[in-house]
Amino acid sequence: MTEIDTSVPHSARIWNYWLGGKDNYPVDEAAGDAYTAVFPGIVTIARSSRAFLGRSIRYLVEEAGIRQFLDVGTGLPTVDNTHEVAQRFAPESKIVYVDNDPLVLAHARALLTSTPEGATAYEDLTLYEPEKVLQAASRTLDLSRPTALILSGILGHVTDYDLARDLVRRLVAGLPSGSHLCVNDGSRGTDPDYEQAQDAYNETGAVPYLLRPVDRIEAFFEGLELVDPGVVSVPLWRPDGDAAPAPIGQHGGVGRKA
Repeated sequence: MTEIDTSVPHSARIWNYWLGGKDNYPVDEAAGDAYTAVFPGIVTIARSSRAFLGRSIRYLVEEAGIRQFLDVGTGLPTVDNTHEVAQRFAPESKIVYVDNDPLVLAHARALLTSTPEGATAYEDLTLYEPEKVLQAASRTLDLSRPTALILSGILGHVTDYDLARDLVRRLVAGLPSGSHLCVNDGSRGTDPDYEQAQDAYNETGAVPYLLRPVDRIEAFFEGLELVDPGVVSVPLWRPDGDAAPAPIGQHGGVGRKA
């Protein structure tokens, strides 16, 4: 296994820290604290993204009837991972996680728990290998049946937008009618402070994560039927409770393949 470098901050570990997880090191906490000193709202963005993931999976299980999930760019296990939410509402659900980060791989055992009725698997591959991802997923999932493709906070790492669009198209192309795409990513046009903080972070030499205009996030769903309310700031996507949530610089949605 590739050795894990704990001397430099790592985006997955920083995100884990903001989510309240334990799989991080002092260098990650320092980087996370430095970012929150500039933009405290990043913790809200991280946790709102995770909450959107939970609500969208619940929709996919309870309303769309999905029982198979392909989660690409999984990130570190935290609370309410895809399999935990899906199997809470449908114990027979099957989930395949895909990531190629040695740190995520080291913690993959936390992702591989499952109900007796369902299944989980972890594949050490990248988003940049869509055909290999689909082939590997087919060992656990029946890709002739509707499947949900989860891309949570991963497409912003693909700096070439046309390539990001192409990768999504190729993954969706390998899924049958009735499948769904779930995307959420950092966005521009809602929170200038977030944009300034993220642009500054990208200039530090860290692995960049690009915030994109909302119309570019919407375009990932080209050819799909968007589920109401469409691509919106994630707190506004089918929120729980009666309170009116405030929009943040993170947009997401769910689309169905006809």
